[in-house]
Amino acid sequence: MSCENMTVKRKPKRGSVARQILALQAGAVAVLLLLGGALIYLEAKRGTEAKATAEVTDLALSLAALPQVHDATRAEDPGPKLRGIADAVDEATGVDFIVFMDTDRTRYTHPNPEVIGEAYIGTIDPALDGEVYTETYTGTLGPSVRAIAPIEDDGEVVALVAVGILQENIGGELQRRLPQLLGLAALVLLVSAAGTWAIGSRLHRQTLGLGPEELTRMYEHHDAVLHSVRSGLVVIDGGAIVLANDEAVRLLGLPEDYEGRPIAELGLSGSLADLLSSGRFAEDELHVHGDAVMVVNQRPAERDGRTLGVFATFRDQTDFQALTGELDSVRGFAEALRAQAHESANRMHAMVTMIELGRADQAVAFATTELETSQRLVDRIVARVTEPALAALLLGKSYQAHEKGIDLVITDETAADGAGIEPRDLITLAGNLIDNAMDAALSGEPPRRVEVSIAQDEQGLTLTVGDSGPGLATDRPEEIWTRDWSTKTDSRPHGRGLGLALVRQVIDRYGGSVTVDRGPGAVFTVWLPRPEGREERS
Repeated sequence: MSCENMTVKRKPKRGSVARQILALQAGAVAVLLLLGGALIYLEAKRGTEAKATAEVTDLALSLAALPQVHDATRAEDPGPKLRGIADAVDEATGVDFIVFMDTDRTRYTHPNPEVIGEAYIGTIDPALDGEVYTETYTGTLGPSVRAIAPIEDDGEVVALVAVGILQENIGGELQRRLPQLLGLAALVLLVSAAGTWAIGSRLHRQTLGLGPEELTRMYEHHDAVLHSVRSGLVVIDGGAIVLANDEAVRLLGLPEDYEGRPIAELGLSGSLADLLSSGRFAEDELHVHGDAVMVVNQRPAERDGRTLGVFATFRDQTDFQALTGELDSVRGFAEALRAQAHESANRMHAMVTMIELGRADQAVAFATTELETSQRLVDRIVARVTEPALAALLLGKSYQAHEKGIDLVITDETAADGAGIEPRDLITLAGNLIDNAMDAALSGEPPRRVEVSIAQDEQGLTLTVGDSGPGLATDRPEEIWTRDWSTKTDSRPHGRGLGLALVRQVIDRYGGSVTVDRGPGAVFTVWLPRPEGREERS
């Protein structure tokens, strides 16, 4: 099946996070709106009843203090006068009933003439004691809010007046206010719905329409991958590392509080810090950081045309790079042997020709001279450099230099056993410095010359490599130790300028030092102290 026909099946959604939150918010808004509406309705009802209570109380007190009422109560038959007053006030105020009564509850007035003269239905004891009393009571006209006030003459209660409003009319007032309440509720619902929809839409975009289970599963998978891969991975946003897995923390030596700090404050090597800060695209670039040689890839993370940040990956290539250096040395040895074999073949042809010409003595002398010259070089290096790997390197470089037309001189003062220093590190130091020196010599004018001196004592090892080249092509010697500086254009992709960076790495690891003399040519002098506690190799 082709890739174009493949599809990824996903489990049916139970609803995205945004939809579930939208439904939850809508339900919450509906419940709150119902509760709020009920509370507002009850509060409005209570307010309307309180207003009615205050209205009937004020009117009852006013009637009880009215002089015409007092005059009527002194008459032999107060009823007719009080009915006239009640009708006039009732028409003017709109209350439902005004009942004047005797202290024994006998009604003088009532909206229903048929009950005049009958007993008033309700509580009058507080009024008989001289107080105004309010209550909600069911009388002959139905449930009502009423106030009963005493009518006093010279401090004596001579009659009572009750003023009331039926609850159905109070409810009518509330019904008239209900459209306003419903309009307010509708406005609140509309605003809440719009806000909920806006929040839901934003959340839907931010969560990519995924549901809670999908988000949880995605987080668990991503977290597991992030912390289980053997490569380091960091995410960079705004010039700061915002996320790093365990391997990246280990490789880069990041502090615990790395998150959100500028890259320049994290103590990364110059070239690596520059790469991460730039955010530029990088593929399989080699960088040196501390004791590690790392392959770094970096690219921006984009979605829908927006750059979300930059992510970079790191792979530790220290051992691989060291082996590569050793392999380069072996290749150099092989090339030297090939060159030597080629020259030996030429010499053999020359000797055979001499013999054929009857000059056997000259042929023997020629062969003896060549053998003695080659053997003297081998004997001198092996006798003075007892570390096999270093001796082999020097021999190989001598043959390489001879093939390239370079005079490689190993000084008579050279003497070293490599004690306390790893052979791999010796190969890295001497191999890279001699290679750079030969490259520099080739770019200069004849005669081309490279001079090597190695001295070792109880304090440490000193390696000096000089060349007859044009010298350093920079006014800032410290730049030569950066990854991108080189004496040549490296043919290997992404490997330019790594040799001197590796040299610097070895020097720093041993706590040594290096000086560079700018001319004529260039002279590198490296000093490595003998590490304490390391046994000498015999």
